[in-house]
Amino acid sequence: MFGMMAAMASDARNRLRWRLADDDRGQAGLLDGAERVPGVRELAGLEFLHVQAQRVINRVPDASRMPFRYTINAYRGCSHACVYCFARPTHEYLDLDSGRDFETRIVVKINAVERVRAELSSPRWGGDLIAMGTNTDPYQPCEGRYRLTRGIVEALVEAGNPFSILTKSTLVLRDLDVLAEGARRGLARVDLSIGCLDRGVWRLTEPSTPDPARRMEAVAQLNEAGVPCGVMVAPVIPGISDGDDQLDAVVAAAVEAGAQSVAAIPLHLRPGVREHYLGWLSDARPDLVAAYRRRYTGAYLPSPDRRDLAARVHALVVGHRGRVGPPRGIARPQLSSPGRQGEAPAEIRDDPRQLRLAV
Repeated sequence: MFGMMAAMASDARNRLRWRLADDDRGQAGLLDGAERVPGVRELAGLEFLHVQAQRVINRVPDASRMPFRYTINAYRGCSHACVYCFARPTHEYLDLDSGRDFETRIVVKINAVERVRAELSSPRWGGDLIAMGTNTDPYQPCEGRYRLTRGIVEALVEAGNPFSILTKSTLVLRDLDVLAEGARRGLARVDLSIGCLDRGVWRLTEPSTPDPARRMEAVAQLNEAGVPCGVMVAPVIPGISDGDDQLDAVVAAAVEAGAQSVAAIPLHLRPGVREHYLGWLSDARPDLVAAYRRRYTGAYLPSPDRRDLAARVHALVVGHRGRVGPPRGIARPQLSSPGRQGEAPAEIRDDPRQLRLAV
């Protein structure tokens, strides 16, 4: 699972110490000393919990089998409010709930830029690729206020350290200048998460994200600026966004936008997310609940269903690439250790095309 951070106790100066931990660890009462700041204007209704991080670059547990070893998450919680978000249970580690609290009470590591610069300059740092957007969105709305992601990207480019970003937000275009500089130096890669172009599905499942059509325009702008950018069709939601016409529309648009790769990942429902999502589904689409309980006997769709989705999307990518032609050649950084570039987690890797299609 992509959510990888858990918290430790706050110190006497109202600072929180953060460290990497397994997903099954819960830590209650850790926000007692955080500075609590209400959101105003476009951020009204949100509460920001300011913490001082002792470490920001975090190592991914080897058992996770991710195609990257280090992550940065400047924020925890996400006001995008996607009903299916895999990171929701991480809020429970802080004695907050994975529903409304996750969407409205955002932890902000206010010293993240300072810490990144210090950690990159350490003689112990080996210059490995750092992935952002692995837990919650680095360009969620509060980034417009705090600008932590901007500062982190600047620090990474200055240090010559490779990085990747996954986001649902068009706010990434604000940083096009520094991302383009990173791309010119072979350091930067961006992916936009666009699960569906269907506006009804968008409003139903991820109501506070930017319009998916605008996100697709951002893919084109990033690639035109020389920043290698792909599309993650994720998650593909059974019975809601997995129709042939829906998949064809998003793949066609991604190819037209010059996406350097197209990814398709079906919805997965790990413990914590499963309960939240099925509760939402019982209100939004009660007709689908029985089918979900039958198909999701575990966290993932059955392997044949996942392979079928991979094959469907692969065929669409090949077809549209044949019509439009391959994306322009943009130099891309090595995104992981040799032989594992773009590799999906083992639990969803039944078909190697499932995460990186038509690279």
